[in-house]
Amino acid sequence: MRITPRIWLVDLARSLALLGMVVFHFTFDLQMFGLVAPGTVQAGLFWGLARAVAGSFLALAGVSLWLAHGEGIRWRAFWRRWLMLAGAAALVSLATRIAMPQGWVYFGILHSIALGSLLGLAFLRLPGWVNLGLGLALIGLSAPLAQMLDWNQPALRFLGLGTLPAYTMDYEPLFPWFGPLLIGLGLARLAGPLWPRLARVTGPEALAWPGRHSLAIYLIHQPLLIGGLWLWLRFAAA
Repeated sequence: MRITPRIWLVDLARSLALLGMVVFHFTFDLQMFGLVAPGTVQAGLFWGLARAVAGSFLALAGVSLWLAHGEGIRWRAFWRRWLMLAGAAALVSLATRIAMPQGWVYFGILHSIALGSLLGLAFLRLPGWVNLGLGLALIGLSAPLAQMLDWNQPALRFLGLGTLPAYTMDYEPLFPWFGPLLIGLGLARLAGPLWPRLARVTGPEALAWPGRHSLAIYLIHQPLLIGGLWLWLRFAAA
């Protein structure tokens, strides 16, 4: 079975998504420390940035799922990667539960990617245009479905089909966020004949390096940002 090599353009796209994530979280941290106006990240440009970054990560997860398993599921590689994602998601939940119990992350971006990747296996054999249409439909129908079903039970909050606000630091439920993953999966399959050409495109390794280590960067960037701001404020006030 052919194993798809790393594709520089995909890693670059993931690096750009990481950059957007760091910009958003740094601004969030500035707001948390009272260095920018309250509500800065809840509206306007930063509101859109947060959704663009989350959608990009999930779409790229769909692309990666196709590149890795589109010609046949490599179960050992899949479960190794999935267990890493699930473990990292559990670590985020545990850490935020301890540090900020009022807004702990019970279904954030890592949880969404892990569940979406698992569900995405059932869609690998569908034509690309079908997955693309399903992804767009899921995004478009999520709000009407939530209003109709109104499933606000705590055990069902991961579905995103309730109407109560989610008091959590990060929330990407299955509806609508499985939609971008399906879109990425569909686009990756539709681009099938182009992948050999895209794989030959290369550029500076430094630009792709973050995208090749996205999980580690995701896990460590906030402790570094928050710790750095705390130290700066402490010594600046001294």
